Parts: sequence; structure tokens; C-alpha cells
Amino acid sequence: MRVLVLGAGVIGVTSAYALHRAGHEVVLVERREAVGQETSWGNGGIIHTSEAGPWSEPGAWREVLRSLGREDAPMLLRLKALPGLWRWGPQFLRECAPHRFRRNLHANLALAVASVAALDRIRHETGITHDEVTRGTLEICHTQAQLHHLVDKLAPLAEHGLRFQVLDRAAATALEPALATASQAVVGAIHFHADQSGCCETFTKKLADWLVERGAELHTGTTVERLLVEGGRVVGAVTDGGPVRADAVVVALGPWSRRLLQTVGVEVPIYPVKGVSITMDRRAWPEAPTMTVLNHGWFFALTPLGDRIRVAGSAEFTGWDTTPAPARIDAILGRAVHVFPGLRACAAAPGRRDWAGLRPIVPSGVPIVGVNPKPGLWLNVGHGHLGWTLAAGSAERLAQAIGGHNAGLAA
Repeated sequence: MRVLVLGAGVIGVTSAYALHRAGHEVVLVERREAVGQETSWGNGGIIHTSEAGPWSEPGAWREVLRSLGREDAPMLLRLKALPGLWRWGPQFLRECAPHRFRRNLHANLALAVASVAALDRIRHETGITHDEVTRGTLEICHTQAQLHHLVDKLAPLAEHGLRFQVLDRAAATALEPALATASQAVVGAIHFHADQSGCCETFTKKLADWLVERGAELHTGTTVERLLVEGGRVVGAVTDGGPVRADAVVVALGPWSRRLLQTVGVEVPIYPVKGVSITMDRRAWPEAPTMTVLNHGWFFALTPLGDRIRVAGSAEFTGWDTTPAPARIDAILGRAVHVFPGLRACAAAPGRRDWAGLRPIVPSGVPIVGVNPKPGLWLNVGHGHLGWTLAAGSAERLAQAIGGHNAGLAA
């Protein structure tokens, strides 16, 4: 079967890989001049089962309301975004109910665990390297109360596949010596064994190259104008380079999926939420972490990517704006430097890149994978802040669904 995949970020390219392995002829279409140039470029770089929880958790609305007018808030709602949230917002609030949150968390965690294993299989088969670190991630705590609260929160998830170990200060510092340089004492940490990190953009580019070498088609610099429908069936897409026909069409356009799908009467509850990251030269800080360090107390994650290091930790409801606002960059970098003063040298080193991109958030936080709303049309959308984490597993489920297996997930 000839399958057209729209979008060549990590979701689209892993979808193409899974479909190729299932024996399908694959065509990838991407509007940018290269793959992995939107949300896949500057995400936090973390593949983490430990952060599978959706943003729609009990009490989340209080955090959003407290953020109004605060440029330094980790999650910021701008007033100009409110008109676009009149339908999405109430759906998000409904998903904050405790029983819905637990259901959504368990669904995402199961997919995340499967996805880490699927990513390992891709690397094994293709030989791709992407500055990956497979030693897990480390979430640090500065008070015993913070550590105990985190352990209580995580304990029920062990039976759902989350692997973690509680470390005291000595054990945490032995695992990651950079903790000794923190300005605030680290009393302990949680080590999430199955978590990984790596450059999503590099992985996406190399996997696309691997596919092209094996016969897949890749059309970059090509904009999808509309879906091609004949007799009620989606049979391809019309692009600025002409029509592309296929037996099946997969939409994997991240936050832009909603607009395209609306043209054929399919509504998906996706809202774009901006994230920012700062990528710097890691060599300016000799004691820099060698594995991802998460700090929820100060709302940032620090991830090594080969000779680079990236700090991320921001969510901004601001419509379709992708400008890395200086105030937001300063806030997140300031929090990270406060805890790790050595990062200041990286921030001042040449080659720093401040980035902003849009996450495709659905109210439940559970992506829409393998859903078939019209004959010939398949979805792999709505991964939110977990695109890198859930990509490989979502791709496998999509391929199973297209192959006739009931593997779909719906938000």
C-alpha cells in the first residue's frame, strides 16, 4: 500500500519508518527545507517515562490563573490567547478531574514505556546515533519535604511500569558529580532508570536519510494546500508542487494538523502552546552534567547533547507566536543559573541559540494515534510536550492500526 505521511518532524518520520517496516511504500511531505525543523528542533531532548503525566492535572487551572501578567511564570496564559481557548479551555478543565487525570496518565505511561523500547529497536536496526544518553534522568530535590512528596506521588505508578530509585545526596552526587556544584544543597534525588535523552533533530534527519536510502520518497519545501477527497475517501493531498495520490494519508503536522483536518470536516481539539529552550556550548562548563537533570522546584530541565547543553522548562499560551521572547528566555535561564552557577559560562559562550516552538496540546494530554476519522485518512497528532518521548511507540501503534489491528488511541 502507498502511504502518504504529511509532516516530517519526529512524529511523521517515525511513522514513515514503522510503515516502511510493515511493508508499505512511503511518501513523506514537509513544508520546511529540511526535516525536524519545527517542534522537533529545540525540544527538551528528553525521552522520559517519568514525565508522562498530562498538563491537565488536578489544580492546574490555579497555576494558569496565577500566571496572568507574570512573564517569569513557568506556565503563562496571555490575555490575547483567550479568544482561541473558548472551546478548548473548558475541555482542558474537565480533564483535570482526578479520575480523568489518572486514566490519561496511565494511558500515556503505558505508551511511553512501549515507546522507549521501540526507540531502542530503531537504533539497533538502523545504527543511528544522536548524542543519546541512556543512563536515565535525575530529578533533584532541595528539601526532604519535596523529596517525600515526590516519592508519594510516584509510588502508585510503579505498578504501571514506571521504574525509579530514591537516592540520598551521596548516591545522587556519585551518579551525577555536577550536583556538587549546585548553589543550593541537594538533599536527594529520584533516578528514573528507563529515561533517555538525545538530539531529536539529529535522530529525525538520520532516520529520514535511512528511509530515503531504502526507497522512501521525501519532498521537502513542499506545502500541503488541502486533502484530496474523491467519493468520500481521502486519496491524497494537493501541494504547491501538484497532487500526491496514495492509498492512505497520515496527518502528522503537529499543531498545524487541526487547520488541515477542518477542511474535510474533521475536528481535533489541538491548541498550540509555545515552549522555549536555550542551547549552548557545554564545553564552557567543565563540570556540566553528563545526564539530564530535572528540577521541578525551579522549573527547568538541563540536558547534555554532545558538546552542547540545553535548558528548557516553559509553557506559554500565546496563539501562533513563535518568537523566543527575551523575558521568557531570561526567566528560564535565570532559574537554571541560580541553581547551577557554572551554566553562566555556557550562556555567555559563542554559538548560543534561543529557540521557541509550538507544542500540539490536546485537553486530555493523550495523543490521537491510529484514529481513522474518514476512509483513507489516519491521524498521529496531539503529542504535546511528549512528542520525542512518545514518537516511536505512537508510530508502531499507527502502523498496527493501518494494518488492521485495533491499536488506536484517542484524546
